[in-house]
Amino acid sequence: MSLSEDEKRSVDLEKRDHEHLGGADGNVAVDNYDDPNFDPTSAALEDESPYPEVRSAVANTDDPTMPASTFRAWVVGLIWAILIPGVNQFFFFRYPSVTVTQIVPQLLTFPVCKAWARYLPDVTFFGISLNPGPFTIKEHVIITIMAGVGAGSAYATDIIAVQKVFYNQHSNFGYQWLLVMSTQLIGFSIGGICKRFLETAGTQGRGGITRERFFTYVFVGYFFYNFLPSYLFTALSSFSWVCWIAPNNAKVNQMFGVTHGMAMGLLTFDWGQITYNGSPLPVPWWAAANIGLTVVFFYWFLVPILYYTNVWYSAYLPLVSSHSFDNRGKSYNVSRIINKDATFNLKAYEAYSPLFLSVSFAISYGLSFASITATLTHTFLYYRKQIWTQARRSLSEQPDIHARLMAVYKEVPDWWYISIFLAMFVFGVVAIEVWNTQFPVWAFVLALIISFVYTVPIGVIQAITNQQVGLNVITELIIGYALPGRPIAMMMFKTWGYITMTQALQFTSDFKLGHYMKIPHRPMFFCQVVATAVAGTVQLGVQAWLFSNIEGLCTPTQKDGFICPSTTVFGTASIIWGVIGPARLFSHGQLYYGLVFFFLVGALAPLTQYILHKKFKIGFLKYLNFPLVFTGTGNMPPATPLNYVPWVLICFLFNYVIRRRHFGWWSKYNYVLSAGLDAGYAIGLIVVFFALQYPKNGTIALNTIQSWWGNTVYINTDDTAGVPFKTIPKGQTFGPASW
Repeated sequence: MSLSEDEKRSVDLEKRDHEHLGGADGNVAVDNYDDPNFDPTSAALEDESPYPEVRSAVANTDDPTMPASTFRAWVVGLIWAILIPGVNQFFFFRYPSVTVTQIVPQLLTFPVCKAWARYLPDVTFFGISLNPGPFTIKEHVIITIMAGVGAGSAYATDIIAVQKVFYNQHSNFGYQWLLVMSTQLIGFSIGGICKRFLETAGTQGRGGITRERFFTYVFVGYFFYNFLPSYLFTALSSFSWVCWIAPNNAKVNQMFGVTHGMAMGLLTFDWGQITYNGSPLPVPWWAAANIGLTVVFFYWFLVPILYYTNVWYSAYLPLVSSHSFDNRGKSYNVSRIINKDATFNLKAYEAYSPLFLSVSFAISYGLSFASITATLTHTFLYYRKQIWTQARRSLSEQPDIHARLMAVYKEVPDWWYISIFLAMFVFGVVAIEVWNTQFPVWAFVLALIISFVYTVPIGVIQAITNQQVGLNVITELIIGYALPGRPIAMMMFKTWGYITMTQALQFTSDFKLGHYMKIPHRPMFFCQVVATAVAGTVQLGVQAWLFSNIEGLCTPTQKDGFICPSTTVFGTASIIWGVIGPARLFSHGQLYYGLVFFFLVGALAPLTQYILHKKFKIGFLKYLNFPLVFTGTGNMPPATPLNYVPWVLICFLFNYVIRRRHFGWWSKYNYVLSAGLDAGYAIGLIVVFFALQYPKNGTIALNTIQSWWGNTVYINTDDTAGVPFKTIPKGQTFGPASW
């Protein structure tokens, strides 16, 4: 039986993935790299990249006269740098939310700029052409980078939100802007340090409608469908169908619930729920399978065992929750254990209550601990030769064709990066010194040192494994022991120590794209810096509007879903690590001391896997990636299993079943489908909110729709109420007698 063309392409792509991606599955070694005498440059022509992934995806030619940094590119890019961060910041405080990804403006930019080139007159103002001619691919890259560089919510906006919600501190816009600019841009000074590999998605496929038309159909279709799960029939979103049958059975609700339960019902009909952690469609199936393993073993097997045996007194609390609790099962009232300046009050703490976490929240911290050591062990075992080889090559190998082509463009002078660093350092010092943050300058410097030191090794790990080790837990531990009882200082230390590295690698990724697409260095520099500054300012404005206009913002019962899940987790972390401190929670003899052993579990798991695979050649072990297993569910909480289980199933359907059986369709439309659904959901939700929910407190139209069965059945359950397994006798407490 002969294979079809699509099947042949699928087999070829699978073979290429296995042989060339350098650990895309986490463990499949590149055979050529195992040979110490292998030199990729000897296998390639002088005018080609030595790497097959680059050769298959990127042209080895350039036209230096092609326009890149045009008036058109800057106008469209800045519009996206305003709209995308603004929309994403609006959704950031809502559950479920969705992030409008870079591919949406990338797709929409093309017809807009083609129309610009065709219809606008060629008029020049002050030497700047309004219409520089045909729309170029270099302009497209500039616009796409400006749209995506600040699309995600600036990490520091959560500091500002937590200060308002948890500590009743209302800072002015000057403090907020300095803080956001410093944390977002200071990492740019070390951009370009790390390298990343680019991959191709495969062949284009033949026939069918254009991607643009397909995107339009999907966008329009989901825009109208979105009225069902977002407004008319919201039970389709929180699809806890088993709980509807037994709404007051606590155990049933804990297993099948989607708010405080394990989501074993498997289903949701809301794209926002599925993509709360990002779209599953661009994710390789092997990666989703590892994440699915985490959900099944740690959250569906281990968590219920710990919960029903009352480990950590967790049976007195909801099974899944992002909140912290006191010994009466109520939300932990941090105002009872802090002074007026938000510092820790030990006597008040001893008179009030120790802090308790839901068992799922506690396990998420254990997984974070394990991920740190697992990534280091895994990288040493599987990639030490490649890292050493690449380190030697980077010092001696000749520039490839792309580097030689880029040599015609002026480099960005080092003093530009130094200037950015010094300016943002001053911004940071002003923010922490002028306002009362309890954050000393020496701690600011230490946070930057930690971030700078880790940028290169984490960048290497990310380039090989496609996974980034988060520094948030390490930074929380360090500052929690160094400056206990200072929550604002803890949040700032974590942000500068973690986000500086993350931003550096983000900018590096964009620079690598610009390198291969032959974008001149200096326009790349300016478009990234300006777009990031604009995006951060817009996000602050949107956040300020939300706090001023959304009633009940960041409360658990906010009627339109603006419950601020990420802010809640961020604030809870500030209490754990900043107010009370890790010494009173994780040190020997304390309640959560057992979680510290996850560091050991993380170190030993890849070693055990490595030995077993080497000795017994067990096939499935080569696809097991423990760094991904421990980090894959890192957004839980605020995410719940509902946001992971359907995500894994959708990924299996599209990136395993459809990819193998209909590869041509998959390669042409898979990512466009993701973009269309994201855009349809985002725009549809904005229309629902501003047309039906926000005006006149939701009574502008169909005011009775909210009270029918399809919009209330999931609310009137033990799952939504967060009913625990054990009940605390009235007037009594649980937990240790002293703390």
